[in-house]
Amino acid sequence: MTDTSNAARFREFKMPDVGEGLTEAEILKWFVQPGDTVTDGQVVCEVETAKAAVELPIPFDGVVHELRFPEGTTVDVGQVIIAVDVAPGSAPEAPAATPEPAPEPEAEEAPKGRQPVLVGYGVAESSTKRRARKGAETAPPAAVPAAVQGELNGQGTAAPVPEARPLAKPPVRKLAKDLGIDLATVTPTGAGGVITREDVHAAATPAPVVEPEPSVAPPAPQEAAVPSAAPVEVGARETRIPVKGVRKAIAQAMVGSAFTAPHVTEFVTVDVTRTMKLVAELKEDKDMAGVRVNPLLIIAKALLVAIKRNPGVNAVWDEANQEIVQKHYVNLGIAAATPRGLIVPNIKDAHDRTLPQLAASLGELVATARDGKTSPAAMAGGTVTITNVGVFGVDTGTPILNPGESAILAVGAIKLQPWVHKGKVKPRQVTTLALSFDHRLIDGELGSRFLADIAAILEQPKRLITWA
Repeated sequence: MTDTSNAARFREFKMPDVGEGLTEAEILKWFVQPGDTVTDGQVVCEVETAKAAVELPIPFDGVVHELRFPEGTTVDVGQVIIAVDVAPGSAPEAPAATPEPAPEPEAEEAPKGRQPVLVGYGVAESSTKRRARKGAETAPPAAVPAAVQGELNGQGTAAPVPEARPLAKPPVRKLAKDLGIDLATVTPTGAGGVITREDVHAAATPAPVVEPEPSVAPPAPQEAAVPSAAPVEVGARETRIPVKGVRKAIAQAMVGSAFTAPHVTEFVTVDVTRTMKLVAELKEDKDMAGVRVNPLLIIAKALLVAIKRNPGVNAVWDEANQEIVQKHYVNLGIAAATPRGLIVPNIKDAHDRTLPQLAASLGELVATARDGKTSPAAMAGGTVTITNVGVFGVDTGTPILNPGESAILAVGAIKLQPWVHKGKVKPRQVTTLALSFDHRLIDGELGSRFLADIAAILEQPKRLITWA
């Protein structure tokens, strides 16, 4: 580590909060090595957060002195990841017997005060306690300083530093109260010793202790601290894949949503033959040239018109303040299956977009998601979501709400089916819609009207004009 006496010469770059409230990120790849020259704005590494893969530029010039963590390591926001010599070739300012004193990782304290991080991002105020470096993580618990022990939760055997009052968000406190769990007895796993919903559920239904199979050798101590980036083979009959990054975020979000919002799901089967004819006509329209036209475009527009007629759907329940927050804008989320997992980027202010603009935004959103270049900002602030399960040939499903939203529409496969049309059974294009909503703020009547309006527009697309 860098000697603090040379603070004017060596600058440290900390892991920034590259999303909204993210607490950690995994270093996927280093683009520089010790001895390389870097300039202000140069990308030095790529990290994966719970939302996206992001490239990190360094905000100053110099020569790389040290990379603090290897690739594949998950690092907390605020931890130093790289040290840069900003005055290469100069002598240390502080007098010393040798040009560069031997580092003492165990005894070093974090520099006082806050240092600048990535331009445009900020790191929340936190303790100056630091986690032991990789080389010291396998040391016996007694050798780890007390100031570091609270940082080892989830990485070693040490427990968080005791607090006068357990750290937990209001919804988690309410959950603990409902389940009759004393938070003082719960072992936290969240960043900074924060108790999560999973911790409360684990305390309510503790898992049985299972002894490892004799045929499976326990991992070596030095490997336990650094999560493996590749699946871990166990015998010839199963594979263990570390849960982290996007998959970890999906799991936490879905569990949190399922146990927070009382879901109600309603279904409607609708004749979309006229919608499919409109799609075919729009593909030939010169005003739609250069953009992709598909049924999802009309469904998205139908949902936006239905929200205008039923604005109470576009709201969210604020548990902490016990308020219903009505949104006067629509950030339309589109669930996208990508190689990194399911993500939900959204189109900002979709309610203000014309049909060609909405088509262009949908095309750009899907292409960016498939390339794995969706930014955390593109996935934040959604108000309502569409998930198109029909592309997989599925009729419909019961979608789970995207956290922070109160409604999600699942669109099933559009199939040619026998349908009664004008008193006769004819082959028609038919699909099934499923709407899940938060029953705390959306009553059955409102949810039913909203879904019925979407279905009515898809059955008679001219209502896009008369109802808009």
